[in-house]
Formats: sequence, C-alpha cells, structure tokens
Amino acid sequence: MINATNLSKKYSGQTVLEIPDLEVPKGQRFGLVGNNGAGKTTLFSLFLDLIEASTGKVTINQIDVQTSEEWKPYTAAFIDESYLIGYLTAEEYYYFLGNLRGVSKEEINIWVQEFEPFFNGEILGQKKYLRDLSKGNQKKAGIVGTLIGKPELVILDEPFANLDPSTQIRLKKLIRDEAEKHGTTFLISSHDLTHVTEVCDRIVLLEKGLAIKDIETTPETLKELESYFSN
Repeated sequence: MINATNLSKKYSGQTVLEIPDLEVPKGQRFGLVGNNGAGKTTLFSLFLDLIEASTGKVTINQIDVQTSEEWKPYTAAFIDESYLIGYLTAEEYYYFLGNLRGVSKEEINIWVQEFEPFFNGEILGQKKYLRDLSKGNQKKAGIVGTLIGKPELVILDEPFANLDPSTQIRLKKLIRDEAEKHGTTFLISSHDLTHVTEVCDRIVLLEKGLAIKDIETTPETLKELESYFSN
C-alpha cells in the first residue's frame, strides 16, 4: 500500500532521515518506535506530503503523494491537536469531516454512538469547543475523526500519549477491531513499547533517521526492544 524509495530529508545540509526502501502492505498494523529526534514524525510527514522530500518518493497505492492528490480521499491522519478545528464542538467537527468524506449528518449521528465506550461520556453532548477539552479528550476526538468514511489508511502519531490507562486499553481494541472489520492499514508511532508491541503486527525501529530494526511482532519483541533501548 505504501512504498518509500530512496527517501531522505535534509535540513541545512544535515540528513535527519534516510530510508532506502520501505513497504507497508495493505491491512498491516505498522508500528514505528525510536527516541526523540529519531525521525518518526518526519517520516509520517513525508508520507502525508506535509514536507518535501530531499530525495526519493513515497507512493500510496502506486500514487506519488507529491504529484497527485488521488490518495487523500482514502487516507486519514491525526498527528497532533492542530488537526482539530478548535472552535467547533466534537459533533460539529465530525459533521465537517463527514461532509468532506460523503457521510451525512444522520449517518454520523448513528455511527459515532459506537464509540461512546471509548469516549467514556466525556466528548459527545458536552457543548464544549474542542479547544476547551483536555489534551486526552482532544486526542480521543481526533482519533475517532480519522475513522469517518472508513479510510483505507490511518496514520496516528503518539496516539497513546495523554490517555488514561482505561482509554489506552480501549484504543488498542478499537485499532484491532477496525483493522479486522474493514482491513484498515494503521501506521502508529509511539514511545510506549508495551502498547505498540501489543497492537502492531510489525515494528520498525528508527535511530538517528535510519531504520535499525524491522521486526515482525512476536511474544519476544517487547524484550528485544527493551534490551535495545536499555543499552
């Protein structure tokens, strides 16, 4: 589904990311881990054409993200709170996204109810602007927003951060359920090794912009990653 070839990003002549070849097949739950500055957000930004690559290219379903926008209707992402529209309520935000993706208000009203356990009664019907919600609730609202219209590809940067333990557990179930029901491809970056190994089929470890490890997740993966980061 996603292919990166000879991909690099440089700032002021310094290379911050260099990925010779990377493929993420359709339906995979792909995890990305690494210390601060490893290049995780840079890689996702290149996937989403938010920044221009210094070399190479990214394709989604064989479409070059830099030269065409045909990949956008079936791609969704939540990188940070800037993806929200702060002066809207959660419901208004979902209506807005639904309008972009061809989903009616009536369909949104029915669909969004299935996420009430994830929202824990703190998002819908609160008559609060998104900007006035806590960081955790903003994240919950944004993550659910990515699922409107059943996109083929969802990219989430640090989705477990700022969430309480109960919501983290619900989020892992939500990701698994969406992948199983709809064949959604998930790309997830996280500093939390436990969560990412529990929810992802495969994990790539970035270090100083390079892919150091590419691991199919097994019961031993968490220990392998912990061993790497403890050295």
